Amino acid sequence: MRRIRIAPRADWRERAQRLGFAFAEIAGEPYWDETAYWRFDGGEIDTLDDATGELQRLCLAAAEHAVRWTRHETLGIPAEVWPLVVQSWERQDPSLYGRMDLRWDGSGAPKLLEYNADTPTALFEAAVVQWEWLTCAMPGQDQFNSIHETPIAAWRGLKLPPTVHFACMDGSEEDRGTVDYLRDTAMQAGKQAPFLPVGSIGWDGRDFVDLASRPIRACFKLYPWEFMLSDPFGQHIGGADVRWLEPPWRLLLSSKGLLALLWELFPGHPNLLPAFREPGRTGGPEIAKPLWGREGANMTAPGYSTDGPYGESGFVYQQWAELPCAGGRYPVLGSWVVAGRACGLGIREDDTPITRDSSRFVPHCFAPAALESAR
Repeated sequence: MRRIRIAPRADWRERAQRLGFAFAEIAGEPYWDETAYWRFDGGEIDTLDDATGELQRLCLAAAEHAVRWTRHETLGIPAEVWPLVVQSWERQDPSLYGRMDLRWDGSGAPKLLEYNADTPTALFEAAVVQWEWLTCAMPGQDQFNSIHETPIAAWRGLKLPPTVHFACMDGSEEDRGTVDYLRDTAMQAGKQAPFLPVGSIGWDGRDFVDLASRPIRACFKLYPWEFMLSDPFGQHIGGADVRWLEPPWRLLLSSKGLLALLWELFPGHPNLLPAFREPGRTGGPEIAKPLWGREGANMTAPGYSTDGPYGESGFVYQQWAELPCAGGRYPVLGSWVVAGRACGLGIREDDTPITRDSSRFVPHCFAPAALESAR
């Protein structure tokens, strides 16, 4: 695993535009960054794949434990919301996708930093944009990336109605790009996939409805559950006949309190870092993360802190494992889980060890087995 600097393609902006990558630059700065790439070997990709599968198993076991033993306080889930979460888990409401953020430098075991299990972004660039870069800039190489075909197959197996509405807030090109990409995969799987802004979802006294007053029976929403349940219409969610993606039980995994529960249940596991709901127990330097924080906001670590709107619901304290640094950049490895299995890798870099909304996306590749054996 190593970072390699290269010259970007002269027409990378035009290529991004043709792909529909509207947020390749954000506020005049590159978000998509092909001035470097990360190169792995096949064994390293296998390690990431295996670690993701193992962590998925541990997370589902922790979710089962949380439901069985009513651990909503550890996770920071309000008591009034807990019955909705439990019912969703017991029904085994279908889930589409999530992204595990891992710390790894190519040696030892990858470590889970957090699980973005409710509203993860950076999917389109991981599935499509870096694949286009690979086929153009690195012909003959491979990539840990079956992200595109996996959700198409998943939609066909989720047993959802023929129409799935897709919703996000207005104003974010990144959110809309993620939603439109998933709409495309749903349509390729034979679904009707109309879009509407979250603020345009209506309630007619019995059903959630779209702008044409049609009942919404299935909805993918890139809008956090903790926001939905605090909105005025959140009181109706438990009584509405809607299959939500992601479902309410994903609150069990999207809370960063999961990190403390995982360490309690599987202490010393090689893919976990010590984590607790109380400070000062990890045995060394630690990072404080808000239970419902996003994009690196409101974190405090040795020598670093970020501001933001989160933290009122409490924090989790995780052993500080600073990201590796190469070329002045700190990479976090986003391992994608679709329909319960690992299917690809996306890498974001920052100039600090805390990954933020301004962090850049960089591509990766690895040599196919035939090339490696020929060396």
